[in-house]
Amino acid sequence: MRAPLNHDMSGKAPLRRELLAARRLLTSQDVENAAAVLSSAALVLPELDGARTVAAYVSVGREPGTRPLLDALRERSVRVLLPVLMADNDLDWAAYEGSAHLLPAGRGLLEPDGPRLGPTAVLDADVVLLPGLAVDRRGMRLGRGGGSYDRVLARLSAAGAHPALVVLLYDDEVVAQVPEEPHDHPVDAVVTPAGARRFTT
Repeated sequence: MRAPLNHDMSGKAPLRRELLAARRLLTSQDVENAAAVLSSAALVLPELDGARTVAAYVSVGREPGTRPLLDALRERSVRVLLPVLMADNDLDWAAYEGSAHLLPAGRGLLEPDGPRLGPTAVLDADVVLLPGLAVDRRGMRLGRGGGSYDRVLARLSAAGAHPALVVLLYDDEVVAQVPEEPHDHPVDAVVTPAGARRFTT
């Protein structure tokens, strides 16, 4: 598959390729086992423990699994919002009502079948779970490069909303440093199968 013709001046593209290649080596059992451990590690974070509304996402492929965590949050009567990708790559949101209410969407994603709540629904979240490929010791996150979550973070910032930002990763995806651009936001915590780690900003 040819790489997209973008001009990556930040040096992020080679690191993304390396991390995605490592994920492709994981078996389905590896992913499933890690997802259960990730859920347990995330649920003990005080931010999640006290959250009323969590903006999350449905993991796909070899991403660190979120399904057990989504269901555990629902069992705690937490309101879980899931993203709905719009045509311009921005994100709308809808409530998670269980795996039976997830539908296949574009790019291999799964999206909730309920009413769309609008892009500003994320402003109600106490915690935002961000997908990513890596995080460094400063809390800087490397995303996939689509820009959807950059828009979400900019929307939160513009509204003066400060939910806890948490990224779920595999253990070896916590790295010394990721390339940084001016619009990048640090996260507050990372959860891996080995446990949770907080960053001070």
